[in-house]
Amino acid sequence: MSKKNVSAATPVFDDARIRAEDQARVAALRQSPNWTKRLLLLLTLVGPGILVMIADNDAGGVITYAQTGATYGIGFFIPALVIGGLIAYVVQEMTVRLGAVTHRGHAEMIWGRYGAFWGWFSLVDLVIANVLTLITEFIGITVGMSVFGVPPVFSALGGLILDAAILLVLRYRTWERVSLWIAAGNLIFIPLALMAHPNWGKVVGAFSHWQVPGGFTAAFLFVVLANFGTTIAPWMLFFQQSSVVDKGLTVQDIRHGQFDTALGAFAMVVVAVALVVLTGTIAYGHPGAANYNIQQIMQMIGQHLGRVGQDLFALGLVEAGTIAAIALTASTSWAMGEAFHWPKSINLPVRQAWRFYVPGLLSAGIAAAIVLIPNAPLGFLNLTVQVVASIFMPAALLFLLLLLNDREIMGDYVNRKWQNLSAYAIVGLLVVLNGLYGVSVVFPHLFQ
Repeated sequence: MSKKNVSAATPVFDDARIRAEDQARVAALRQSPNWTKRLLLLLTLVGPGILVMIADNDAGGVITYAQTGATYGIGFFIPALVIGGLIAYVVQEMTVRLGAVTHRGHAEMIWGRYGAFWGWFSLVDLVIANVLTLITEFIGITVGMSVFGVPPVFSALGGLILDAAILLVLRYRTWERVSLWIAAGNLIFIPLALMAHPNWGKVVGAFSHWQVPGGFTAAFLFVVLANFGTTIAPWMLFFQQSSVVDKGLTVQDIRHGQFDTALGAFAMVVVAVALVVLTGTIAYGHPGAANYNIQQIMQMIGQHLGRVGQDLFALGLVEAGTIAAIALTASTSWAMGEAFHWPKSINLPVRQAWRFYVPGLLSAGIAAAIVLIPNAPLGFLNLTVQVVASIFMPAALLFLLLLLNDREIMGDYVNRKWQNLSAYAIVGLLVVLNGLYGVSVVFPHLFQ
């Protein structure tokens, strides 16, 4: 049912009622001994984890992975991507438990538990990071569509209109299913990697001969941070927790949420590895490959795989930007709605919850406009955005850890010891990498 079809004689959408109906349907499936109903239950409950992980393979991620493969080949970064997937799962699984136990979004929990100062701190960080990341999504959409001769102004506008239509017209359950269908397009990079006929011995050997190609340089640190920034980012915490809440998951659904997140993390890693293998096979070793922008990489893909291969890569880039723009827009709207106690559900009609929808769509509009600025350094901007996300992440993780160790909030679902150790190790890794990069900027001679 469309949100627009609400006449004076029709009851206004009641988010609590819709969520109760969804939960009643889930409860009926849970009680059934029929295995087909259990499978249907699983399919009903999955969504937030797959979406957050596939959207994490966004246009910026596709560009970063493609440039990484072209610069460093099939060496160091494949094992690093697997580790990144494990890190992403550890982090995002915590948002599942937090949302299912508290029935509150991430921004609402920070504001309610730690006050306005830290609430504003986390919210401003999120909004800045989201706008910057949305810029990379529209870069991907405009660059991908340029392969088909579409001018940037039309592709950016088209991406913005599609994003707005999906958010404004659909209720949560339909919004999630449509988004999942779009996310499935991310898998196109897997057959492209197979079409490149990579040396699988090198792929396997990357795990047994793990080394830093070209030495431990400032440029290498920048790329490492960019890869971590595209694997785990602040918006992911806010998005998945709010999505779990809007979907209406409860503590009974945590196991399904964990499976959902693990499945999404697996898909994310496979696609990321496919991208590095693709460009590491086709572009690595060519003169100047380390400085290729995404347009040059697509041209090289066209030379090796033909026009079909180039078109499929371009479509994958457009899909990656589109699904991430959908997720980021919703993330901003959820966070703002939670912080300021506005109506905050995708189940609500525009006229009832217009303040909820405006921030996300406004951030997308700003990003689309910036991309259209003539001669903007889009390639450098993309990598920089990923690094900024990596810099913002430790603070976001610390808030998440504080909440997950608060027994008053979480009860029996507080973090276990291994989860805390893993999370603190992740924070420590990001702090060390950020510190090393800062030292490399101030004292570049140390990394030459």
